[in-house]
Amino acid sequence: MEKTCLFSVLLLAAGLSTQAQKIIPLYAGNVPNAKPSSVKEVQSSPGVFRGITKPTLEVYLPDKAIATGTAVVVIPGGGYSVVVYQGEGIGTAKALVQKGVAAFVLKYRLPSDSSMVDKTIGPLQDAQQAIKRVREGAAQWGIDPGKIGIMGFSAGGHLASTEATHFEKALIDNPQNTSLRPDFQVLVYPVISLRDSLAHRGSRDNLLGKNPSQQSVELYSNELQIRANTPPTYLTHAADDKVVDVDNSIVYFEKLRHQKIPVEMHIYPKGDHGFIFRQPSWIDPLFDWMKRNNWIK
Repeated sequence: MEKTCLFSVLLLAAGLSTQAQKIIPLYAGNVPNAKPSSVKEVQSSPGVFRGITKPTLEVYLPDKAIATGTAVVVIPGGGYSVVVYQGEGIGTAKALVQKGVAAFVLKYRLPSDSSMVDKTIGPLQDAQQAIKRVREGAAQWGIDPGKIGIMGFSAGGHLASTEATHFEKALIDNPQNTSLRPDFQVLVYPVISLRDSLAHRGSRDNLLGKNPSQQSVELYSNELQIRANTPPTYLTHAADDKVVDVDNSIVYFEKLRHQKIPVEMHIYPKGDHGFIFRQPSWIDPLFDWMKRNNWIK
């Protein structure tokens, strides 16, 4: 009996060690593109944030015995109006560390004319800085700097795909010329396009304003920004998604395929938006993909 109890304690300790966490500021100094404002961060409901002016990374490192050297920057969604931090961020990070993947949950600034000089670039600056911070801190965290991916949900999927297609132009200070390119991207029921035919209107309005120029719409319609160096991609969506049309993922898949970018897509017939909260097994095909591509063992 005593041996069984001891074994249980050891198992519990091992589980806790894989979920050790700390929160670090995303920027060491001043936050770029910020301006003085009265905006204050609030938790609008448990684990959901708005009014973020000081972005952070929450660090989850796997146990060294199972660490793969792979890392993922996790970007929760929320229509560019809130950040669904706990459900899509922390929950995903805990699943990743169990597979030996270091996870960095990004609490990013939401587009705001009140707190930003240019709200259209604020979230992308934070996504670029997240990749930069993780890559430059790779040795500290036991990470392979060539195995750093980005993962986003819903509007966070738009931000992740924006970083994966807009990495060549740095919108942040980058004196070491660190690569801002994610090595792979994972997009879960993502907003991809901001064109009228596909856009999630709330996300577009929040990022670009009510009457954006055609140039801005096309710049942030990421299916139009794919190049030969766009990272390998994993997409998953539900066909009956009533919030973000599944055609966002389908169009992105087709554009990637025609550019010969390695891409895999899983579409569930049912599940609607946010299906990860109702279908825990959604992540299993992702881990299979990661194994086949040598991101995890």
